[in-house]
Amino acid sequence: MPKFLSKRWHGQHMVWTFALLGALTIVLFLYEWVLGVAALLASGLVLYFSWKAESAFRHDLNAYLGTITHRVKKSAGDVISELPIGMILYNEEKEIEWHNPFVAKLAKKDSVIGDSLEDVLPSWKPGKEKEKEETYEVEQDGQVYKIWHRPEERLLYIRDVTDYVRLVQKHDEEKIAIGIVLMDNLDEVTQGMDDQTRSIMLARVTGEITEWAHRYGVYLRRTASDRFLILMNQKALRELEQNRFDILDEVRDLTMEYKLPLTVSVGIASGIEELEELGRVAQTSLDMSLGRGGDQVTVKAGQRISFYGGRTNAVEKRTRVRARVISHALRDLIKESDKIIIMGHRFPDMDSIGAAIGLLKAVQISNKEGYIVLEGINPSIEKLMAMIEEDEKLNRWFITPAQAMQITTQRTLAVVLDTHRASMVAEPKLFNLTHRVMVVDHHRRSEEFFHDAVLVYMEPYASSTCELVTELLQYFNEKMSLDALEATVLLAGIVVDTKQFSLRTGSRTFEAASFLRRNGADPTLIQKMLKEDLQAYIEKAEIMRHTEMMYDHIALAVGEQNHKYSQLMIAQVADTLLNMTGVFASFVICERPDGLTGISARSLGAMNVQIVMERMGGGGHLTNAATQLELTPQEAAAKLKQILQEIEEEEGLFE
Repeated sequence: MPKFLSKRWHGQHMVWTFALLGALTIVLFLYEWVLGVAALLASGLVLYFSWKAESAFRHDLNAYLGTITHRVKKSAGDVISELPIGMILYNEEKEIEWHNPFVAKLAKKDSVIGDSLEDVLPSWKPGKEKEKEETYEVEQDGQVYKIWHRPEERLLYIRDVTDYVRLVQKHDEEKIAIGIVLMDNLDEVTQGMDDQTRSIMLARVTGEITEWAHRYGVYLRRTASDRFLILMNQKALRELEQNRFDILDEVRDLTMEYKLPLTVSVGIASGIEELEELGRVAQTSLDMSLGRGGDQVTVKAGQRISFYGGRTNAVEKRTRVRARVISHALRDLIKESDKIIIMGHRFPDMDSIGAAIGLLKAVQISNKEGYIVLEGINPSIEKLMAMIEEDEKLNRWFITPAQAMQITTQRTLAVVLDTHRASMVAEPKLFNLTHRVMVVDHHRRSEEFFHDAVLVYMEPYASSTCELVTELLQYFNEKMSLDALEATVLLAGIVVDTKQFSLRTGSRTFEAASFLRRNGADPTLIQKMLKEDLQAYIEKAEIMRHTEMMYDHIALAVGEQNHKYSQLMIAQVADTLLNMTGVFASFVICERPDGLTGISARSLGAMNVQIVMERMGGGGHLTNAATQLELTPQEAAAKLKQILQEIEEEEGLFE
């Protein structure tokens, strides 16, 4: 309100003033009528001028308010016209009834009244809940718009957020990612080389890695003869992932002329603000790459973990230093524990039971109390367990998961064999009672892992867990000797996992088998364990009858609907198919007795079946993997075909 209006006198105080003048005039009439008349005339004049002033005030006030209303209306119109936010009113047929000039600029037309919303905003797809207010972000003509939808008023607000989105993208692209590059089999490759040949090879590989880093704008710093530190932003990391880290193939091809090709493993971490934590996660990612066999890349971006490469078998380590160190550490752990609980994976196989019996021997030599947890007997170990039951000395140490829960304390050592995933052991709840966990496994490391294990012995190059346990026993005690049945069971685990020493065998595999033979292992007894009856052979032939070939070299067999097959039979069919001419990989899908659909995958090394099974929720080795799904066999087969097609389009199925 203007000052000249606020200074005017008006309101209740004027009424009281005139009331007082009237009272004084009456008093003057009582004392002197002449003075009373004069006072009356004076009061009348004051009243008249006051009324005129009040009328003028109200007239000026109304005029001022009218001016404000006009200005507000004019400003509102100007604001809507010049507002950097679009507004659209539409009818029930999704046709535009009104819009402001911002929308006309967006549509590049003078007017879009009467046009359909889909024509003006083709990128906008409203949600299913028609009455719910929602916010969308759409891209149109290279610009990004944010849309607020108010269905009740049939109103859209549109704002250009291109600059903000581009700024966010630039910020994300400039975030730092840390990686570690390691020549993972340098010692094995250079063993026996003279200094000159070794230097030339290292110079070639280092030059290749340096050129690769320069090509993608990656900062490279050598920290050791076989190790590099790399720094990059998210943009460079995305390019590396899109090209699936071609440095793996480049280094392998470069050194193919040597007896063993040199391979590199890479661990990368991103999506973390603290540099110290970023570096720690990068080392963890590298450990995961090495744990999966090397020659691959692990990228951990926030909660996402991606694997690249892994197309070659792990190179056997020719030195036993690690086995000796782990064996001595195991001996100390056993001595510090009150008892030892040994567990394999659910539905145990020969390798799992054999390794458990080998570890039990180490416990008994240490004069400690040890038990093997067994949840049930399945067809793959039925004959083996029948032999063990006849040996009262050995059979008495097998207990159920419930019994294991009752005797476990905080000082109990839990040894996990033939798996490194807590969800796959016989009794996962056991790890709530003790945190003293040791892992011995020969599978490639997956995302799920015992990160707080006190001792880990994972060697993907090994043929079986029984091979690893046999080596540990050799260094555990100088006077180590095994009973004939114990040695036979350990050898059986190696025989089964190597398919009669035909797959994944190295010099150390035969050395372990030789040690077991010297301790009385009986191959004839193993053959009796592995014998199958005629009906089982006929069922396997029936599954194989439905085999189809894909991509020329992949055999896929799906069992009959509503017919249940044991996991052992599924695996045996996959092994048999792999022996057929022209088959590089085999997949067998059947329904198991527990209602789940089991998939067994095998390959000769030209295809990494572990990657395929990991995408389906399972895992395993490059040449031997499996998974279980809550799908029908036909649904599982369709999912497998889709994943194979994706891998073929991304990087190709075969090496």
